[in-house]
Amino acid sequence: MERKTRRLRSSTVILGGMGALAAALTSCGSEPDKRCVDRNSYDAVNGYRVVDSSDCKGSSSTTGGKGKKNRDTKRADGQWYYDSEVSGRWADFGTFDKSKAADRGGFGCSGSSGG
Repeated sequence: MERKTRRLRSSTVILGGMGALAAALTSCGSEPDKRCVDRNSYDAVNGYRVVDSSDCKGSSSTTGGKGKKNRDTKRADGQWYYDSEVSGRWADFGTFDKSKAADRGGFGCSGSSGG
């Protein structure tokens, strides 16, 4: 009996390999997912209002410090909010403490994080 072998197209092999590589690289990041939120905007139903990342410049997750607040302009009291569930312009169920953010190790990741 003659046996036919099926050859994969080179584009299929390349695309499959690229997808596996992309998944390996993105699933093992040292930075948890973060959003800049206004700490003064908490709503019991929606969570924190997501604001522009420029409102979180200078805020520190390790000291629990808040972003700069200028009373003359109504800038948000921005701080980074980690590993939250985001719905539209709102984020909830996360943490302000970067060290408590979920370690989502993936393919090829070691048990400890580098951050």
